[in-house]
Amino acid sequence: MSFGTTEYQERIVKTKQRMVEKGIEVLLITDPANMNYLSGYDGWSFYVHQMLIVIDDEDQPIWIGRNQDTNGAKATSWLYHENLIPYPDDYVQSDTKHPMDFVADILKQIGQDKRAVGVEMDNYYFTAKCYEQLRKGLPNAEFKDATLLVNWIRLIKSDTEIQYMKRAATIVEKAMIDGIGMINEGVRECDVAAKIFHTQITGTKEFGGDYPAIVPLLPSGEKTSTPHLTWTDDRYKKGDSVILELAGCYKRYHSPLARTVNIGQPSERLQSLSGIVVEGLNACLDMIKPGIACEEIEETWRKTIHKSGIVKESRLGYAMGLNYPPDWGEHTASIRKGDKTILQPNMTFHLIPGIWLDQYGFEASEALRVTAIGCETFASLPRQLVIKEGALETNFN
Repeated sequence: MSFGTTEYQERIVKTKQRMVEKGIEVLLITDPANMNYLSGYDGWSFYVHQMLIVIDDEDQPIWIGRNQDTNGAKATSWLYHENLIPYPDDYVQSDTKHPMDFVADILKQIGQDKRAVGVEMDNYYFTAKCYEQLRKGLPNAEFKDATLLVNWIRLIKSDTEIQYMKRAATIVEKAMIDGIGMINEGVRECDVAAKIFHTQITGTKEFGGDYPAIVPLLPSGEKTSTPHLTWTDDRYKKGDSVILELAGCYKRYHSPLARTVNIGQPSERLQSLSGIVVEGLNACLDMIKPGIACEEIEETWRKTIHKSGIVKESRLGYAMGLNYPPDWGEHTASIRKGDKTILQPNMTFHLIPGIWLDQYGFEASEALRVTAIGCETFASLPRQLVIKEGALETNFN
């Protein structure tokens, strides 16, 4: 397990307190990050249906998953083996039965079918079919939306979680340096991606890396006008700019980082844009502290860059940490206008004030922890536009 039993039990207590507030007696969890957070279960099994059931008057949750994944739950979770219930393989991708039918039958058997049942309505892993089958199998239950119930509990990290994110930051620093070091005229994009992957997984001599929830994002040339492209087998050309958005990951905890590199001297417009973004980013980092609202950070950004005429319509950042594909964000607090979430120590965010214009863009980001008096970034690499001349970068030391 990644944490001691006591920490998992404390998380269960906080979850049950939130359940009481929302009038939920039985909580059905399908988000693998929330499942991991409460049980420790860690497996690449979220492509089939699985469930963690938290019952208000039971000490331990119940895990339900595919039969062949049960030993994985035994190996990675803190739950008693009798609380691990497998469903037969003929439920997998069947057109005559569904795993939620099995879940409903279990809830009936243990007398939980006539209670207030919370489900994570809006997440990647709970489908319309899941909801339909649960409602059909539990006609006497009162269903409630429990989306993000556990996610909000995850917002404030423990000291051990922070330590894991610091290790992830060490890994992402190495991956960023290796990726930027390899980018050059004539090099294939896919070979840079392969180098980054290698570093993300090998980690350091002291600790290895985990697979990140998002693959390396590596738009280049005019494709830097958008943030979420990966790589091709094209070769970089002189004059190309390249955005790298990566993360280190340790025990499923992430530390993302974005930087931008130019092969040869950059255009004046890119150089200017990079200065605007970095100025705004630095101003935000300087003012972050406990007690302020997320929207105040966005306001600082907006006022700092106002003179440039640049407007960022998308959010400035988001809470992040523990997660599985396809996203390292926690889906809770966002750094944007209107978000009044008050910062507290050990909240962690990815502050990513990227600007993507019609033909080019620039990103420089930081993963950060709110401290008792301010904030600290997990990584410590220069934030300016990286300029590559020949085989060596000139300003990324």
